[in-house]
Amino acid sequence: MFAVVVIGGKQYRVAIGDVLEVERMAGDKGSAVSFDHVLLVSDGKKVKIGTPTVKGVQVKAKILDQAKGEKIDVRRYKSKVRYRKRRGFRPLLTTLEIISIG
Repeated sequence: MFAVVVIGGKQYRVAIGDVLEVERMAGDKGSAVSFDHVLLVSDGKKVKIGTPTVKGVQVKAKILDQAKGEKIDVRRYKSKVRYRKRRGFRPLLTTLEIISIG
């Protein structure tokens, strides 16, 4: 069984037991969250497609960690004028484990 759910403005294909990293969400480690914005649900035989969401279906997840991601290096360069800029960025991430779909 899997579902396509919108978390933080992005779509993810999730199944029970999956662990995924999403943009930072409010909540502490160990707390449970649920998502109502489910676009598609499949049990292997039947597929339900929402218009725009599937009614009565929730995806429940548990927050495993709140951390920073790997550093992203941003560089700017202009030729012939000796212009160089370097900047780093570490996104804030939340690690989720999918508990149930339905």
